[in-house]
Amino acid sequence: MIQFLKDSTFAVNEVINRSWNLLRQHYFSIAGLCFLLFLTSNTSGILAFYFSEVSTFLSVFMAFLFVILYFGAQLTLFKYIFTLIDKREKVSVADTIPSTRELLYFFTSMFSISLVALVLYLIISVVAFPLVYARIPVSLMVNIARGIAAIVIFIFLLRVAFYPFFIIERHSGPFRSLRLSFALTRGNVTKLLLILAFFAILHLLYLYFNYAGYPMVSTALSLINSFLVGPLSSVVIAVAYRSMMADYRGGDDPALMKNIL
Repeated sequence: MIQFLKDSTFAVNEVINRSWNLLRQHYFSIAGLCFLLFLTSNTSGILAFYFSEVSTFLSVFMAFLFVILYFGAQLTLFKYIFTLIDKREKVSVADTIPSTRELLYFFTSMFSISLVALVLYLIISVVAFPLVYARIPVSLMVNIARGIAAIVIFIFLLRVAFYPFFIIERHSGPFRSLRLSFALTRGNVTKLLLILAFFAILHLLYLYFNYAGYPMVSTALSLINSFLVGPLSSVVIAVAYRSMMADYRGGDDPALMKNIL
C-alpha cells in the first residue's frame, strides 16, 4: 500500500510539473480563456438579477444562454490546451470552439450524471430509513444518509469527470463518453484524489488566513488562486487525462459494470 501511494505521488508530481511548464510557456493565452470564463460567470449573475426585475422569461432565457456560453468556453479552453500539449505549430482559439453536436453531447451527459446522482441519493436514503426502527434518532439517521450519499456521489462524479474530453477529442456519444471515463479512472482514483488535495490545500489556506484576520496574506492567496491556481488546475486536468490515456489498455467501447470497481 505504501509503495502504491509513493508511485501515485510520483505520478501526480510529474503531471503537475508538466502542467506548470506548459502554463509557463503559454500563460497569457490560457489565463485569457480562464478570464473569459470568469467574465461570463459574473456577467450572467449580474444580468440575471437585472432581468429578473424586467421579465421572468427573459431572465430564464439569459440564464440558459450564459450556461451554454460558459460551458462552451470551458470546452474551448480544454481543446486549446490539448492543441498546446500536442505542440501544434499554429494554434487558433477559433479552431477549438466546440461544435453544436459536441455541446449537445456534453449537456446530455451532464443531465444523465445529475439524474444518476439523484437516484443514488434516493436509494441511499431509502436503505438508511430502517435505522429508525433501531431507535436511532431521525436527525442522526438523516445525517448518516447524507454523509454516505455525499461520499458515494463524490466518487461517482470523480469517475465520470473526464467525459468532456472523450466528447471533444474522440467525438464519443454522451453515454459512451461516460463509460470511457469510468474505464479510464479505474485504478487512478488515488492519483485524482491527490491532485484534488493539492489544489484544496491552497484554497483552505486562503479560507484560514481570511477568517483568522490576516487580510494581506488572504489577499495575496486570493490573487494566487485567481491568476495562477485557476489556469494551472485546468492544465493539470488536461495533462492528467493525457497521462492516463497513455497507460489506458481498455477497449474503445468498454462495458460499464466491468469498470465500476
